[in-house]
This record gives sequence, structure tokens and C-alpha cells, in this order.
Amino acid sequence: MKIVFSRQKAAASLAPLMNATTGRSAVSTSDGFLIEASAPDKCVFTAYDLEKGMRTNVEAKVLEGGSYIINAQKFLQTLRVMEGEDVTLTVDEKLSACISSGKSSHKMNAMRGEDFPKIPELKSQLGFEIPQASLRSMIGKTMYAIGVNDQRQVLNGCYFRIVDKNLMLVSCDSFKLAKCSTETELENRNSDGSRVSFSFIVPVKTVNELYKLLSDDEEATTRIYMMRKHIIMELGDIIFFSRLIEGEYIDYDRIILKNHKIVAVTDRDELISALERAALVTEERIAGSVRSHVKLEFVGDILKITANSAAGSTYDELNIEHEGNDICIAFNNRYLLDSLRSCPGDKVKLSLSSPLTSMNIQPAKEEEGSEDVFMLLPVRMKD
Repeated sequence: MKIVFSRQKAAASLAPLMNATTGRSAVSTSDGFLIEASAPDKCVFTAYDLEKGMRTNVEAKVLEGGSYIINAQKFLQTLRVMEGEDVTLTVDEKLSACISSGKSSHKMNAMRGEDFPKIPELKSQLGFEIPQASLRSMIGKTMYAIGVNDQRQVLNGCYFRIVDKNLMLVSCDSFKLAKCSTETELENRNSDGSRVSFSFIVPVKTVNELYKLLSDDEEATTRIYMMRKHIIMELGDIIFFSRLIEGEYIDYDRIILKNHKIVAVTDRDELISALERAALVTEERIAGSVRSHVKLEFVGDILKITANSAAGSTYDELNIEHEGNDICIAFNNRYLLDSLRSCPGDKVKLSLSSPLTSMNIQPAKEEEGSEDVFMLLPVRMKD
């Protein structure tokens, strides 16, 4: 195999693919780029860590075709330190790869392309097209609540449900839950013309990488195709694919309590600022432990925020609009901050019933066609 390509363009195109390599071994096939070249100018790079993968075309002149695997990290590092604009990559029958530019050259080992992990078939007749900005915004609201290494495997991913023009995402880690839904522009990609109706669970690692790849550009779109066990996304020049988590997601509507007896509305940014000040106390490590809870006391039109630890104490007051009885309740401060930061709007509505039942956090004013609910379980107060 022998190909010639632009060093800077190739480095920029291949950088995102590093997130789909395992990075654990210099000899593992899943740590490498699969390079498939065919004359005159087709050159495809693929990375796959057995859970998620990426594929992209790199503009190149193919002098001799072939299929080989080269360690991704070493290859990309070599491109970045080489001088000159054009780079030539040659792989011989002895599996010796040579990267040369000008008078400089660097050699490394290669592996045969057939040894690369088998990737899923990247073709499907079922799918839809959605604005990247809408999908990225929804993921940003829910990714903080996805479980990590939870015994219930379905909680280690984000639940997607798409029906016609409605997109809904749900995540839950047993302590906090985020549910967001919105009406958005969807274009049907089902070859048989059937209505758009999908539900699937995307693993947490895939969600994190997808959030980085998606654009805020209102004009950019992504095409999403469904397989039985995989999802395929076309993101500009990159094809991103991932396995899905099998199983039935939890009954989230049953978990979210409704008809709370106490409701308070306050300024979102002021509440976040008060909790960030409380974090100076709650995040302090004393004798190997962290006193992480913050106490909220709703008294009339005042919300009192207190936190105490061996490192000190903090106290704040906020003005609120309050309906219902007075109440004192405590939460993990970090979880509460994460929930509030994900909630959109200038003002937030806090709905609760007792010191031992969950609190719902919602925008005080919902946008038409959207519904955001962030639920958080309290902690037992020791003082």
C-alpha cells in the first residue's frame, strides 16, 4: 500500500477517531486505525473499540491499494511532528509501515487489515434526520444523570424515544433523574415510508463522545439509522456507530412524583451561586470523608441555605414565591447543582412534599412543545 495525503488535513480528520480507540496496548488491533485504500483516491480510516466506532474518508492519492492496521496514537503523533505539507505512507509485505515527508521518515509496525475487529454493517433502511443543535441540547440536559457501572445495565445509558416530531431523552442513576422532551424538525428516512417511531438506549461512553461531535450550528443535521443492536450516525464527514444497550428501560413516569404539596419559584442563577458557595464547605475533605449535603429550609417567602462541616459553615438566603407548608430538606450538593445547571430558564420551580420524598426541578416557564423535569432524591439530615 502506498498513499500520499496532506499532513495537516489528515491530522485534523483523524483526531476525533482517537476517541474510538481503546488506548490500552501498542499491539492491539482495537488501538489502531484500519486504513483501506483503493485507487485512484479512495482512502477510508476506521477506529473501533468494540463498543463504539468512527469512520471517515481522508483525501489522498492512492498509488497502491491495500488494507492495513497502524497504531492510532503513534500514527497521529508522527503526523503532528513531521515537517512538510505532503506525507507518504507506505506499507510493505513484511508489515513495515513507513511515514515520510521531505527528508524525514519514520517506521513502525503494521498489521493486516483482516485482523481488525469485525464492525457492524453500516447500512439500514430505517432512520431519520434531526438538527444537530436540538440533539446536542437534549443530551446536554440529561447526560449528567446517566448511571455508571450500575447493576441495572439499562441505567448505564440514555434512553431515546422518537415518535413523529417528538424527541424525548431520559437518564437515571438511582439518585437523580432527567427527562426532557421537545418538538423538533425530523425528516423521515424510512425506506418504506412508515412513520418515525424509535426507542433505544445509548451507552454512557457513546453519549459523551456524541455530545463532543455534535454541532451547535442550527443548519447542521445528522442522519441516524437503526440496526437491531447498533445505531449509526452520519455527522458531516464522520460516520459514528455504536452498540446499543439491550433491555427495557425503567418506568420513568411512575418514578416521577406529581401533584406535590409544596411549590417554590426562585431565580436559577442566584440559587446556583448560593450552592456554589456552599460547595466550599460540602466538598471539603476532612479525615478522608466528604460532608456533601446542603440543607434547604423553605420558610414563608425565604429560602435558607446552610451547610456545615469540620471545615466551617455557610449560610445564604434567597427570596422565593412559596405555596404550601414550610419544609426543611437536604440534598447532595453536587447532585443538586448538576440538576439546576441542566434546567433551562431564568427562574426554576421546585416542587416537593416531604423531607424524605423526591423534589422536581423544572423551568418556571416551559417553552411550547417542550417538557423538562429534573428529579432528585433527598438525603437524611443528621443535624
